[in-house]
Amino acid sequence: MKTTQGAALTTPPAKAFNSREGLILLLLKLRTFIALFLIVGFFSITVPDFLAVGSMVIMIKHIAINAFLALGITFVIITAGIDLSIGATLGLCGMVAGWLITKGIVLPMFGIAIFPSVWVVIPVVLLIGALIGAGNGWIITRYNVAPFICTLGTMYILRGAAMLTSGGETFPGLAGNPQLGNTGFDALGAGNFLGLPYAIWMLVVLALVIGYIAKRLPFGRQVYAIGDNERAAELSGVRVKQVKVLVYTLSSFCAAIAGLVVSSQLVASHPANGTAFEMNAIAAVVLGGTSLAGGRGTVIGTLIGAFVIGFLADGLIMMGVSEFWQMVIKGIVIIVAVIIDQMQNRMQQKAAVVAQKAVIQQGEAGH
Repeated sequence: MKTTQGAALTTPPAKAFNSREGLILLLLKLRTFIALFLIVGFFSITVPDFLAVGSMVIMIKHIAINAFLALGITFVIITAGIDLSIGATLGLCGMVAGWLITKGIVLPMFGIAIFPSVWVVIPVVLLIGALIGAGNGWIITRYNVAPFICTLGTMYILRGAAMLTSGGETFPGLAGNPQLGNTGFDALGAGNFLGLPYAIWMLVVLALVIGYIAKRLPFGRQVYAIGDNERAAELSGVRVKQVKVLVYTLSSFCAAIAGLVVSSQLVASHPANGTAFEMNAIAAVVLGGTSLAGGRGTVIGTLIGAFVIGFLADGLIMMGVSEFWQMVIKGIVIIVAVIIDQMQNRMQQKAAVVAQKAVIQQGEAGH
């Protein structure tokens, strides 16, 4: 009888948590959708034609660049890692594309230069991007280097390499030369299909592929397992090192896609392209609910986070807000996102403890 009364006495606090703090936890989980709704609502009132079809297409085209990077780095952050080199990878890959289109592959022994077609340039650049990521993953896993330090060093190396390709100059005129048979690169950034730019279609396809990997393939489950508890994942048979290498490979591969699209849209490549883009990508991922501690995150959350960052940036520009204030606001958004993420982690841990105590008390009551 005492046990039953004791169990009954502990029930109200548990219910109180489920009703009050459970609601707060739900709001924290839905924070990205709430932020997107508030931002779109605010700018639709303050900015004329913000919701016009033409404006939305242009903004989503801008958002696609950040979304490519954010989708790629999502798996990295889920494994409790980080990749600071994606912006520099974007810049270098764009410069490689510019080099191949404008300079070609010089063969000094024959005194000729081969100008590859766009259908050769694109896979070569994507391969280079993937190899950069594989190198990051190999160094991190082989020598147990902190991801922050490794990718920070890689960022500087890639920036320097991008400068060296042209001496710090721009590769202009990436539309190609009909006589050389290397035209068509500009279509990647300017082309449309069914009234939508190619960049948007590429974003849709990439999001579906990565979402499928995360939800349906064993690789996706292994990524989450590593982020949740790397040692436990290893003991359960997960090849942690191989998975991490693939995760960083995917991150840089997506950065290479972004590099191609940016250079195509500008019809030029500059070694400074992509500077600080990694910050926007990380902000989008964290805003989308992916935990910096690892083990938690979704592809749809990352996409919504990218839209929040994109709409916020474009909306501020359309309002005529100073670029300096834009930087301040973005910084505040990132800090707030991390604080909210920590709050969510603490509340989820508290909810787990309460649930565990409730199960124990019910078992004791049964006895």
